[in-house]
Amino acid sequence: MSDRAPVFLTIRTPPERDIAVRYREGGSPGLFWLGGFKSDMKGTKAQALDRWAQTHGRACIRFDYSGHGESGGAFVDGTLSRWLEESYEVYKHFARGPQVAIGSSMGGWLALLLAERLRERKDAPPLVGMVLIAPAVDFTEELMWRQFPEAVRREIDAKGIWLRPSSYDEAPYPITKALIEDGRKHLMMGRLIEPGCPVHILQGVKDPDVPWRHAVELVARLSRDDVVLTLVKDGDHRLSRPEDIERMIAAVEELSRIESPG
Repeated sequence: MSDRAPVFLTIRTPPERDIAVRYREGGSPGLFWLGGFKSDMKGTKAQALDRWAQTHGRACIRFDYSGHGESGGAFVDGTLSRWLEESYEVYKHFARGPQVAIGSSMGGWLALLLAERLRERKDAPPLVGMVLIAPAVDFTEELMWRQFPEAVRREIDAKGIWLRPSSYDEAPYPITKALIEDGRKHLMMGRLIEPGCPVHILQGVKDPDVPWRHAVELVARLSRDDVVLTLVKDGDHRLSRPEDIERMIAAVEELSRIESPG
């Protein structure tokens, strides 16, 4: 299936940037994809969701954060606050009914933050479920800053940036002081988290980036009883093998049967 061209949503908050979105019309609940750090909407999992939505006549929204994929803006300028604003604006503009959010890695953190914003503002359709894949909640603090050697932390403080080698890209990832400091405004793991809907977490035990114990700790923070954690014994961070895709789709199908509140 050839990927259709995106449409663009302009975010007016300075700095103004154009966010690339692929929206498939269809029935409810729709699927709302939130990708990971340095990932884009043409990844294996995102495209598999879109194909499933097409086959089953369901709506599906995919987009790239600023500095990612086909969207405007520079990656080095990215922060959780900026990417959360973009997630919220895309959701508000394109969601036409109840949605199941699927968040991968950083997208899992953004999905939980988005759920809180939607409940506060009540100006967009509700989330009726979440599938979180290796959710990197609080990753800027717990999985980056606290794990960095002292020399790296000093470099970030002094220069405002550190180029982190990546296992997923030939080029290193720029980790900025702004990203770390902004992330502290959104930390969730030190408090009770109210997602407002059922949650299914998929976590690889062999994940080198988000330890499986991090997912267990997240489950303890979620206030609802209807939270399922699936540990994939041989799973890595991406969880994009055919069998992993099947697990993701099965979780989406299960949560799609839940009636919208109210």
